[in-house]
Amino acid sequence: MASLVSPDNNSKVANRSVKDVYAVSRLVREARSVLEGSFTLTWVEGEISNLAMPGSGHIYFTLKDQAAQVRCAMFRTRNRQLRFTPENGMQVLLRVRVTLYEGRGEFQLVVEHMEEAGSGALQHAYEALKHRLGTEGLFDQAHKQALPVMPSSIGIVSSSTGAAVHDIISVLKRRFPAVNVVLYPVAVQGDNAAAQIHQAIITANERQECEVLIVGRGGGSLEDLWSFNDEALARAIFASEIPVISAVGHEVDFTIADFVADVRAPTPSAAAELAVPDSAEMLAKVQTISRRLTSLISQQINDEHRHVQHLFRRLPQPKTKITQQLDLVGRLEQQLKRSWLRRVENKQQKLDLLSARLTHPQAKIDTQKQKVTGLQTRLQQTIKQQLHAVQQQQQAMQQLNKQLTSGIQLVINKQKTKLSQHMRTLAAVSPLNTLERGYSITTLADSAQVVQNSDDVELGQTINVRLQQGQLMCEVKDKKHD
Repeated sequence: MASLVSPDNNSKVANRSVKDVYAVSRLVREARSVLEGSFTLTWVEGEISNLAMPGSGHIYFTLKDQAAQVRCAMFRTRNRQLRFTPENGMQVLLRVRVTLYEGRGEFQLVVEHMEEAGSGALQHAYEALKHRLGTEGLFDQAHKQALPVMPSSIGIVSSSTGAAVHDIISVLKRRFPAVNVVLYPVAVQGDNAAAQIHQAIITANERQECEVLIVGRGGGSLEDLWSFNDEALARAIFASEIPVISAVGHEVDFTIADFVADVRAPTPSAAAELAVPDSAEMLAKVQTISRRLTSLISQQINDEHRHVQHLFRRLPQPKTKITQQLDLVGRLEQQLKRSWLRRVENKQQKLDLLSARLTHPQAKIDTQKQKVTGLQTRLQQTIKQQLHAVQQQQQAMQQLNKQLTSGIQLVINKQKTKLSQHMRTLAAVSPLNTLERGYSITTLADSAQVVQNSDDVELGQTINVRLQQGQLMCEVKDKKHD
């Protein structure tokens, strides 16, 4: 049966342009272009349903809320970055491209990134705050304060009932029992926790009763640690005049407080180890230095003693000198006696000869007797004078002996004085005294070569700075020439 067409309908079909008729594929393709051009990468949140995870590795599901739903596809190359397994009913936060699947003409979302909605939103806020504060320079190393080498007081901003504060106090007392601990009790999670921690840092700076602040708590989820991602708290840590050690959670946990603090510790116990030195290790170093100093002083004293002994051996012995002088006096005395005996014998011989020649007149006899008496008297006087001279020589020898003894004692005293001067000079030039006055010795970490010129080191090189108490391992960030 032939169809009937009215004249009016035929005229309308004849007047329609071919360009006004869209093929289905063309229409869907242009609609897709309009959609993709109207939406950039977009964040969208909803609940997963109709989840399908075929062997191809792609993920297909429906994202819905209370009023609408949309098909979603997440391809295998993006799935590899997932940190969790999607499930039906799970609330998720997606970063998507809006598109149209031409094969079925269906509106759908292509997922570029997926995260759980609760922690994901917090993570997004965390990243945004971290980027903003980092851009302002709150994380710059130039603003970091150095920790005191041996603080007398440590402040702890944490929960008074948590395990973290007990771990910190236990490590502090074990490593450095003399340190004083000041606890600023605060809540470490919950709505008011960030404000309490913020106020505790301000209070510690106002009181100035501690030299280092440890701010932290034990481990937990991102929500548990969220109080330490507060912007006001971060600015309070940055403005603190007291150096702050952040010890939040475990080693893998990072908060905004970690980045803005002067030092970040992986755990609360590690924060306590960073805050104070090990007293046992310091005592061992002091004992080693003391032994070395004692050894050096003993060696110097022994050297000076050997020098004094050498000088003493070069001096003549007083006893030997006195013995020699006494022997000389004895020989002179014997010679004097023999000389006078010979003279007496000669005189006696002459007297006998004259007596024999005389006719023994009484007058001459008396005269000769008088002469003999006079000669005897003179002889006795001469002998007395010679003996007196010998006694004077003996006294002179005794005086010389005293002078020699005094001279030897004077030499010994002078040598002792020189020894004391050498010991004071040794103490004055000791490098340890220089360290006590606040100076330090900088050496290369790999060769122990003393650094005297900035050209001796390279940027990034590690150097060892030895202080009067302890050592610092430093990395060269910049060099300046005088």
